[in-house]
Amino acid sequence: MPAILDRFRLDGHTALVTGASRGLGQAIALALAEAGADVVFHVQPGIGEDVGSQIQALGRRAAMLGGDFSDRAVPVRLVADAEEALGPIDILVNNAGTIRRSPAAEHSDEDWDLVLAVDLSAAFRLAREVGRRLIARGAAGKIINIASLLAFQGGILVPSYAAAKGGLAQLTKALANEWASQRINVNAIAPGYMRTDNTAALRQDATRSRQILERIPATRWGEPDDLAGAAVFLASSASDYVNGHVLVVDGGWLAR
Repeated sequence: MPAILDRFRLDGHTALVTGASRGLGQAIALALAEAGADVVFHVQPGIGEDVGSQIQALGRRAAMLGGDFSDRAVPVRLVADAEEALGPIDILVNNAGTIRRSPAAEHSDEDWDLVLAVDLSAAFRLAREVGRRLIARGAAGKIINIASLLAFQGGILVPSYAAAKGGLAQLTKALANEWASQRINVNAIAPGYMRTDNTAALRQDATRSRQILERIPATRWGEPDDLAGAAVFLASSASDYVNGHVLVVDGGWLAR
C-alpha cells in the first residue's frame, strides 16, 4: 500500500478540465498539474491562454482546446481532440458553466435552454465520452462534476441554474451507480459562494453581499484555490472508495 501522501499524487495521469480560463477551473487545472497530472484545459477564446505556460512551469504537459458547449457536437469532439493531444484521458473535471439571472416569471426560454445545455447536457456528454473510452480500455478513471450549493437549495432569480446544478448532482449519482464497478469514480464538488465572475453581481450588491457573509461561518467569500484540495482528493487514488458523493466546500453555509 502506498504511503498516504503518495496516494494523492497524480503522476502518469492525464486530465481534461473544462472552463479553465479563470476562476475555479483554472485553480483546479493548476492544482492537478502540481499534483503530477498532464492537463488538457478548455478555455474561452482569448481568455486563459497563459494557463498552459503555468502548467508547463510545473513540469507537466499542457494542451489548450476551445469550444462552445451550447453546441451538442462540441463535447464529443473535445474529448477526441484532448486524447489526440495528450493521450487517453483518465480524469475529467466538468467545470464549464454559465448563469442567467432574472425572476422566474421573466426567465426566457432562450436563457433556460442555454443554461441547461451548457451546465448539464454538455457535462453529461463529456462524462459519457470519457466513461465509454475508459470502459473500452478497461481503465480506471475519475470524473468530477462541479455542482453548486443550489444542488441543495433553490436560490433566488436563477431557476435555470438551480435546475441544472440539481440535475448535475443527480447525474453524478446515476453515473456512479453504473460505473463504480468499472473502477470509474464519479463524484461532485458543490462550491459555496466563491469569488468568481458568476458571483460578481452578488458581490456588487451591498445588501445581498452582507446577507451572504452574515450566513457563512467562515466569514468570507470562498476563493478558487479553496477547491484545489477537494479536486486533487477526488482525482487521486485516495478517493478510490468514494462514489456518487457531492462534496460541499462552502465555508459552513449549509451547516448554518
